Amino acid sequence: MRGRTAVLAGLTDAVAVLLFAAIGRLSHAEAGDLLGLLATAWPFLAGVAGSWALPTVHRAPATLQAGVAVWLGALLVGLAIRTLFTRSLPLTFLLVTAVTLAALLIGWRGLALLVARRARSSSGTR
Repeated sequence: MRGRTAVLAGLTDAVAVLLFAAIGRLSHAEAGDLLGLLATAWPFLAGVAGSWALPTVHRAPATLQAGVAVWLGALLVGLAIRTLFTRSLPLTFLLVTAVTLAALLIGWRGLALLVARRARSSSGTR
């Protein structure tokens, strides 16, 4: 079960970053092509991948602590790579990126924990 949880968590993190990139591209009226989406997402996906090397993440990937670690990895690595390529980091982009990635990468974990807690409490009352 632990291996399956890790795979699902990793895929969910990747989907969250792709969703972040897609929303960003759509908000700037950029074409919906797959290569453009991947070009936007890859720095943040690299940060997610690097975060998965941390024991906090790969031992318990669905926890809020893991979510914070993945969020920080995606944010810091993603912004660093993007800044190297664009030579620009507008404050608004930094803020929107931080909030959106937090909502997506920490948020799905919070929802999963809430659902699991409700399922445990409802099965205990039967």
